[in-house]
Amino acid sequence: MKLILSIILLVLTMSSISAQYKNRSKIPEKYKWNLADLYESNEAWLKHYDEVAAQIKEVEKYKGKLGESAETLNSALDTYMGILKGYYKLLVFSRRQSDEDVNISANQELVQKDNALGTKISEATAYIGPELLKVDDAKIAQFFKDKPELETYRFFIEDNQRLKAHTLSDAEEAILASAGMLRSTAPNVYNIFSNSEQPFPKVKLSTGEEVTLDNPGFVKNRVTPNREDRAEVFKAKFNSFKDFQNTLGANLAGKLKTDWFFAKSRKYNNSLEASLNSNNIPNEAYTNLIKQVNKNLPTLHRFLELKKRMLGLEDLHYYDLYMPIVKSVDMKFTVDEAQKILLEVFEPMGEEYVSVVKKSFDERWIDYYPTPGKRSGAYSHGAAYDEHPYVLMNWVDTYNSLSTLAHELGHLMHSYMSNKNQQFAKAFYATFVAEIASTINENFLNDYLVENAKTDEEKLYLLGSYLELLRTTIFRQTSFAEFEWQIHTKVEKGEPLTGEVMSDIYYDIVKRYYGHDEGVCVVDDYIAYEWAYILHFVNYTYYVYQYSTSLIYATAIGEKIKENGDSAIQDYYHILKGGGSDYPIELVKKAGVDPLASEAFDITIKRMNDTMDQIEAILAKQN
Repeated sequence: MKLILSIILLVLTMSSISAQYKNRSKIPEKYKWNLADLYESNEAWLKHYDEVAAQIKEVEKYKGKLGESAETLNSALDTYMGILKGYYKLLVFSRRQSDEDVNISANQELVQKDNALGTKISEATAYIGPELLKVDDAKIAQFFKDKPELETYRFFIEDNQRLKAHTLSDAEEAILASAGMLRSTAPNVYNIFSNSEQPFPKVKLSTGEEVTLDNPGFVKNRVTPNREDRAEVFKAKFNSFKDFQNTLGANLAGKLKTDWFFAKSRKYNNSLEASLNSNNIPNEAYTNLIKQVNKNLPTLHRFLELKKRMLGLEDLHYYDLYMPIVKSVDMKFTVDEAQKILLEVFEPMGEEYVSVVKKSFDERWIDYYPTPGKRSGAYSHGAAYDEHPYVLMNWVDTYNSLSTLAHELGHLMHSYMSNKNQQFAKAFYATFVAEIASTINENFLNDYLVENAKTDEEKLYLLGSYLELLRTTIFRQTSFAEFEWQIHTKVEKGEPLTGEVMSDIYYDIVKRYYGHDEGVCVVDDYIAYEWAYILHFVNYTYYVYQYSTSLIYATAIGEKIKENGDSAIQDYYHILKGGGSDYPIELVKKAGVDPLASEAFDITIKRMNDTMDQIEAILAKQN
């Protein structure tokens, strides 16, 4: 089972939040989530905790017996899933209550207890997957005939059986389990270096201020209005990695070799296949992303030319890319105004969709306002299967608050509909589809606000912000994905891979994406070392591509809904209501988008060009 916790990290510190309420008790009830829907009190939670903990002994009784009969297997899985369902409900309550105020020790005690319980459950049920793999396929097939109730667990069982070809003997599995500690070495080395031992450069700005370019300092000063200052900030930051490129490169190469060791050991053809196979995603979904995005680089170049024009520059440099294409507009929205707007925004999704969103407002599924001690950021959590999802916000009456709420409501709807339409064993969805619903919501909100903008300045701000999202999520993330693919391939072919080689590969990719040779955007030579700044490369394996695919598939589905109405909505519901009932690639296909074809990319690129057409029309009118 995969517990999906889909989180957007919207960094909000209490010093930067103008909190409307200084005490949680002063917030009107309608703006606070109602955790009593889960448990009336901590005492009720503790009672259920004891009940779930007691069930652990029951699931342990089936160890070594899963292959005895269909009845035994069904009973074991009933017990296992029942424990998980109870545990997830406990977890949702303890974590949500803790997030209300992290300074309350009683809340932290519940979190510590559920952490301990989760560990016990994992230990007690670890035998299920490996033991199922030892049951002969023919016997499993007979079990389904003998016990029709096992159909509930067919996807769970068959997905587990699918990995049989990549499962080794007990002795070999034990060796791989021991070797698993190797996976943490490279991330630990990088995190120690970047957070502790890396010497951060200092730059003196034109204002006379000297700034230190640690990570927060770089993020802040890369958008400094003075262009010469920006150039110095970028040059100093990325050149600071040059002196360490071979050390960092050796560390990253060690991580890639570890990935390849485990992939080879499990009889995969490459690390990409090993990574994607957990959700049965074909390599072609990854390579098609790179192929289609490269095919559409002229659209990125058009955007960069437009940005250069709107920034009033004779030439665009890489260090100009973080500057907003248009100045920010002060757009304010109260929670009540946002709720009204979003109910109108989601009308194209149909009555069923809108009614659930309204229910989330009326029945207090959302916690809105920041208060001292409340967790920062925003998220949706829908693991309490028999209840409803919860959304945490830190509302500050801005456009970002409105957009974030729309995003999180997408996750809420995905969890709610999956839980209502799938049995528990098939309710939880994969990361590959997790951002589709949230992105569709954001696209519909953007369209609504553009259509109802009061001024051209508002419209330009919305359109420009959307274009920046497309650039960073489609093109930038895909360039990362291509770099990751190329360096993995070098390791798998046994070719030399040093930090210097990595810099050459990265620089060539960035120059191609941003049109350096065509004179579209100047990519200065120190950008070659930017790869060392991207922590995803050393902390994850083949992860970032999903940011791009989610946005592209979501855009295509959203455009189909606008064009075809109810028939496209019903197709989309295959994802919203599908949960984990099928592999994510199949759910996307059922929603009317083929990840291995070009249609979704063509639709998304058309939308990007249409957005630029709108901006250019406004500029022409203004001039």
